[in-house]
Amino acid sequence: MSADSSSAWYVIDNPDTVASPALLLHPDRIVRNLHEMVRWAAPDKLRPHVKTHKLPQIIRMKLDAGITKFKCSTIAEAEMTAAAGGKDVLLAYQPVGPNIQRLIDLIRTFPETAFSCLVDDAAIARELGAAATQQRVVVSVLVDLNIGMNRTGITPQAAETLYRLIAATDGLYAAGFHAYDGHIHETELDRVAEQAERAFEPVWQLKQRLQRDGLPVDRIVGCGTPTSVWMGRNHDIEISTGTSVLWDAGQPSFTPPTNIVNAAVLLTRVISRPAEDVLCIDLGYKAVSAEMQPPRATFFGLEDAEFVMHSEEHLALRTPKAKDYPVGTVLYAIPTHICPTVALYSFVWCVRERIAEETWPVVARTRRITL
Repeated sequence: MSADSSSAWYVIDNPDTVASPALLLHPDRIVRNLHEMVRWAAPDKLRPHVKTHKLPQIIRMKLDAGITKFKCSTIAEAEMTAAAGGKDVLLAYQPVGPNIQRLIDLIRTFPETAFSCLVDDAAIARELGAAATQQRVVVSVLVDLNIGMNRTGITPQAAETLYRLIAATDGLYAAGFHAYDGHIHETELDRVAEQAERAFEPVWQLKQRLQRDGLPVDRIVGCGTPTSVWMGRNHDIEISTGTSVLWDAGQPSFTPPTNIVNAAVLLTRVISRPAEDVLCIDLGYKAVSAEMQPPRATFFGLEDAEFVMHSEEHLALRTPKAKDYPVGTVLYAIPTHICPTVALYSFVWCVRERIAEETWPVVARTRRITL
């Protein structure tokens, strides 16, 4: 969890109106985080990932902070972002199958929003170009580069041929590169800088070769949260930090220290005491992401509690303090990974001045909104 001098900022005064488990968001702290992100890079160099929150209300907070560019992983996230007023939306995913037509439908439905997508395969580039040409649109495409994460993309050395193909394909516009450095996990800024410089050197070289031949390279999008501060201050690149909007308990373990604060809190309750030193709470893995190894959440006041068992609707904790927490006690926790945790909730609670006052539907957790 982030360092914060505000005592018990996470406690709400009306827990009796909030059924558990629940996810609470604090807009004042979200705005504080956005202002910090703008200190990392100018607003036009920020392209925060919306997968973290999936909420139109936070898109509007970002717009108020001067951020107009967004990154997303799904068509639904892209549609939600455009409907909320996002002016420039990158689908950081290669469209395949029916998603090619869905992307074109998105472009035609929101003509005031500039959309782009990723491609790392020549056959998909040709298919996308043919579909776009047939329907009289032009799709801006960024080549997805693999700079060390080995999840998607192709190496910068192999990308030159594909980029030239895209530039020569009707219906497509070669707009630049996507280079995600999600494999860089370091808490020391010097080590982050060293690894980031090494990972991106082939990217800069590729850009220079293409520009030397007269091909445009409008933008390079990259940077997870660990590298965002360094890259935003030292290179001409759009940084796509996402977790920094809400923060979680896991990010500080592999990111240099920041002034980002936690803005998302889980509210849960003790539902049983099956043993003298065991609490069972209603925070199963349908309420907090089970992606990570335990602990999957850090509890205020029970930071040292041991995870005993985690199932769909139950989480058992062992603690010598169990006797101090009778059945029905409200607990607050920070999830280890916030992004997939948000996706587990159909709505979140907005907290202002210690009151959970309204609910916000998590619009883009679905795979399909209208398109």
